[in-house]
Amino acid sequence: MSHKTLSVSLDGGHGNHGNHGSSDTVFGFWLYLMTDCVLFASLFAVFAVMSNQFAGGPSGKDLFDIGGVAVETAALLLSSITYGFAMLAARRGKSAAVLGWLAVTFALGLAFLALEMREFSHLIAEGAGPGRSAFLSAFFTLVGTHGLHVTVGLVWMAVLAVQVVRAPELSERQLTRLACLSLFWHFLDIVWICVFSFVYLGSVL
Repeated sequence: MSHKTLSVSLDGGHGNHGNHGSSDTVFGFWLYLMTDCVLFASLFAVFAVMSNQFAGGPSGKDLFDIGGVAVETAALLLSSITYGFAMLAARRGKSAAVLGWLAVTFALGLAFLALEMREFSHLIAEGAGPGRSAFLSAFFTLVGTHGLHVTVGLVWMAVLAVQVVRAPELSERQLTRLACLSLFWHFLDIVWICVFSFVYLGSVL
Protein backbone atom coordinates (compact mmCIF):
# COMPACT_ATOMS: atom_id res chain seq x y z
CA MET A 1 0.00 0.00 0.00
CA SER A 2 2.73 2.45 0.97
CA HIS A 3 4.80 1.29 -2.01
CA LYS A 4 1.95 2.15 -4.42
CA THR A 5 1.49 5.53 -2.77
CA LEU A 6 5.19 6.25 -3.11
CA SER A 7 5.14 5.27 -6.81
CA VAL A 8 2.20 7.54 -7.52
CA SER A 9 3.91 10.41 -5.70
CA LEU A 10 7.11 9.94 -7.68
CA ASP A 11 5.28 9.76 -11.00
CA GLY A 12 3.24 12.83 -10.19
CA GLY A 13 6.33 14.72 -9.10
CA HIS A 14 8.09 13.78 -12.32
CA GLY A 15 5.18 14.97 -14.47
CA ASN A 16 5.01 18.30 -12.68
CA HIS A 17 8.73 18.74 -13.09
CA GLY A 18 8.38 18.23 -16.85
CA ASN A 19 5.58 20.76 -17.06
CA HIS A 20 7.57 23.29 -15.06
CA GLY A 21 10.56 22.72 -17.35
CA SER A 22 8.50 23.49 -20.45
CA SER A 23 6.95 26.56 -18.81
CA ASP A 24 10.37 27.83 -17.76
CA THR A 25 11.71 27.37 -21.29
CA VAL A 26 8.85 29.31 -22.87
CA PHE A 27 9.10 32.02 -20.20
CA GLY A 28 12.84 32.32 -20.82
CA PHE A 29 12.19 32.65 -24.52
CA TRP A 30 9.69 35.44 -23.86
CA LEU A 31 12.48 37.25 -22.01
CA TYR A 32 14.72 36.85 -25.05
CA LEU A 33 12.01 38.31 -27.28
CA MET A 34 11.80 41.32 -24.98
CA THR A 35 15.51 41.99 -25.57
CA ASP A 36 14.87 41.72 -29.31
CA CYS A 37 12.07 44.26 -28.91
CA VAL A 38 14.60 46.67 -27.41
CA LEU A 39 16.97 46.03 -30.32
CA PHE A 40 14.37 46.73 -32.98
CA ALA A 41 12.97 49.70 -31.08
CA SER A 42 16.47 51.21 -31.12
CA LEU A 43 16.80 50.62 -34.86
CA PHE A 44 13.39 52.16 -35.52
CA ALA A 45 14.40 55.18 -33.44
CA VAL A 46 17.62 55.57 -35.44
CA PHE A 47 15.67 55.35 -38.69
CA ALA A 48 13.20 57.98 -37.46
CA VAL A 49 16.06 60.38 -36.77
CA MET A 50 17.79 59.67 -40.09
CA SER A 51 14.69 59.40 -42.29
CA ASN A 52 15.23 62.85 -43.83
CA GLN A 53 19.02 62.74 -44.05
CA PHE A 54 19.40 62.08 -47.80
CA ALA A 55 22.74 63.88 -48.33
CA GLY A 56 21.52 65.06 -51.71
CA GLY A 57 20.70 61.50 -52.74
CA PRO A 58 17.44 59.69 -53.48
CA SER A 59 14.63 59.43 -50.94
CA GLY A 60 12.39 56.48 -50.22
CA LYS A 61 9.80 57.87 -52.61
CA ASP A 62 12.38 57.66 -55.40
CA LEU A 63 13.55 54.15 -54.55
CA PHE A 64 10.90 51.96 -52.97
CA ASP A 65 8.59 49.74 -55.00
CA ILE A 66 5.58 49.35 -52.73
CA GLY A 67 4.06 46.67 -54.97
CA GLY A 68 7.12 44.45 -54.61
CA VAL A 69 7.32 45.05 -50.86
CA ALA A 70 3.62 44.17 -50.59
CA VAL A 71 4.38 40.77 -52.17
CA GLU A 72 7.16 40.27 -49.60
CA THR A 73 4.75 41.18 -46.82
CA ALA A 74 2.08 38.79 -48.10
CA ALA A 75 4.60 35.92 -48.22
CA LEU A 76 5.73 36.49 -44.64
CA LEU A 77 2.23 36.94 -43.24
CA LEU A 78 1.04 33.82 -45.04
CA SER A 79 3.97 31.90 -43.56
CA SER A 80 2.72 32.85 -40.11
CA ILE A 81 -0.64 31.24 -40.91
CA THR A 82 0.96 28.05 -42.25
CA TYR A 83 3.14 27.80 -39.15
CA GLY A 84 -0.03 28.03 -37.08
CA PHE A 85 -1.35 25.00 -38.97
CA ALA A 86 1.92 23.20 -38.17
CA MET A 87 1.39 23.87 -34.46
CA LEU A 88 -2.18 22.58 -34.63
CA ALA A 89 -0.91 19.38 -36.24
CA ALA A 90 1.85 19.08 -33.64
CA ARG A 91 -0.64 19.24 -30.77
CA ARG A 92 -2.57 16.40 -32.42
CA GLY A 93 0.61 14.35 -32.76
CA LYS A 94 0.50 14.29 -36.59
CA SER A 95 4.17 14.36 -37.55
CA ALA A 96 3.59 14.10 -41.30
CA ALA A 97 1.27 17.12 -41.28
CA VAL A 98 3.77 19.06 -39.16
CA LEU A 99 6.51 18.40 -41.71
CA GLY A 100 4.24 19.39 -44.58
CA TRP A 101 3.26 22.71 -43.04
CA LEU A 102 6.84 23.42 -41.98
CA ALA A 103 7.93 22.86 -45.59
CA VAL A 104 5.33 25.36 -46.84
CA THR A 105 6.35 27.86 -44.16
CA PHE A 106 10.02 27.41 -45.04
CA ALA A 107 9.31 27.99 -48.74
CA LEU A 108 7.39 31.19 -47.99
CA GLY A 109 10.14 32.45 -45.69
CA LEU A 110 12.74 31.66 -48.35
CA ALA A 111 10.68 33.54 -50.94
CA PHE A 112 10.56 36.54 -48.61
CA LEU A 113 14.35 36.53 -48.25
CA ALA A 114 14.86 36.13 -52.00
CA LEU A 115 12.65 39.15 -52.71
CA GLU A 116 14.44 41.17 -50.05
CA MET A 117 17.87 40.29 -51.46
CA ARG A 118 16.68 41.25 -54.93
CA GLU A 119 15.55 44.61 -53.58
CA PHE A 120 18.90 45.18 -51.87
CA SER A 121 20.89 44.24 -54.98
CA HIS A 122 18.71 46.53 -57.11
CA LEU A 123 19.24 49.48 -54.75
CA ILE A 124 23.00 48.92 -54.62
CA ALA A 125 23.17 48.60 -58.42
CA GLU A 126 21.49 52.02 -58.67
CA GLY A 127 24.11 53.54 -56.38
CA ALA A 128 21.76 53.64 -53.41
CA GLY A 129 23.80 51.44 -51.07
CA PRO A 130 24.11 51.86 -47.30
CA GLY A 131 27.02 54.27 -47.69
CA ARG A 132 25.10 56.73 -49.88
CA SER A 133 23.31 58.56 -47.06
CA ALA A 134 22.33 58.30 -43.41
CA PHE A 135 18.79 57.47 -44.53
CA LEU A 136 19.94 54.47 -46.56
CA SER A 137 22.38 53.36 -43.86
CA ALA A 138 19.55 53.28 -41.30
CA PHE A 139 17.27 51.55 -43.82
CA PHE A 140 19.72 48.76 -44.67
CA THR A 141 20.57 48.22 -40.99
CA LEU A 142 16.95 47.92 -39.88
CA VAL A 143 15.66 45.81 -42.76
CA GLY A 144 18.87 43.75 -42.90
CA THR A 145 18.65 42.95 -39.19
CA HIS A 146 15.10 41.70 -39.67
CA GLY A 147 16.25 39.62 -42.66
CA LEU A 148 19.04 38.12 -40.55
CA HIS A 149 16.45 37.09 -37.95
CA VAL A 150 14.33 35.46 -40.66
CA THR A 151 17.42 33.54 -41.83
CA VAL A 152 18.05 32.29 -38.29
CA GLY A 153 14.39 31.28 -38.06
CA LEU A 154 14.64 29.25 -41.28
CA VAL A 155 17.77 27.44 -40.06
CA TRP A 156 16.02 26.72 -36.77
CA MET A 157 12.97 25.46 -38.67
CA ALA A 158 15.10 23.11 -40.76
CA VAL A 159 16.76 21.69 -37.63
CA LEU A 160 13.39 21.07 -35.97
CA ALA A 161 12.08 19.39 -39.14
CA VAL A 162 15.04 16.98 -39.08
CA GLN A 163 14.33 16.21 -35.42
CA VAL A 164 10.66 15.50 -36.22
CA VAL A 165 11.70 13.14 -39.03
CA ARG A 166 14.06 11.20 -36.77
CA ALA A 167 11.68 10.92 -33.80
CA PRO A 168 9.14 8.07 -33.68
CA GLU A 169 6.61 10.50 -32.20
CA LEU A 170 6.48 14.10 -31.05
CA SER A 171 7.77 14.52 -27.52
CA GLU A 172 6.97 17.26 -25.03
CA ARG A 173 10.41 18.75 -25.60
CA GLN A 174 9.84 18.95 -29.35
CA LEU A 175 6.47 20.61 -28.82
CA THR A 176 8.15 23.20 -26.60
CA ARG A 177 10.80 23.88 -29.24
CA LEU A 178 8.14 24.24 -31.93
CA ALA A 179 6.20 26.61 -29.64
CA CYS A 180 9.29 28.78 -29.09
CA LEU A 181 9.91 28.99 -32.83
CA SER A 182 6.24 29.89 -33.26
CA LEU A 183 6.68 32.84 -30.89
CA PHE A 184 9.82 33.90 -32.75
CA TRP A 185 8.22 33.63 -36.19
CA HIS A 186 5.08 35.56 -35.21
CA PHE A 187 7.29 38.20 -33.57
CA LEU A 188 9.14 38.67 -36.86
CA ASP A 189 5.80 39.14 -38.63
CA ILE A 190 4.83 41.89 -36.19
CA VAL A 191 8.19 43.62 -36.65
CA TRP A 192 7.82 43.43 -40.43
CA ILE A 193 4.35 44.99 -40.30
CA CYS A 194 5.97 47.90 -38.44
CA VAL A 195 8.76 48.05 -41.06
CA PHE A 196 6.27 48.05 -43.93
CA SER A 197 4.10 50.72 -42.32
CA PHE A 198 6.76 52.98 -40.84
CA VAL A 199 9.68 52.58 -43.24
CA TYR A 200 8.14 51.89 -46.63
CA LEU A 201 4.71 53.53 -46.51
CA GLY A 202 5.99 56.35 -44.31
CA SER A 203 8.76 57.10 -46.81
CA VAL A 204 6.60 57.23 -49.93
CA LEU A 205 3.51 59.01 -48.59
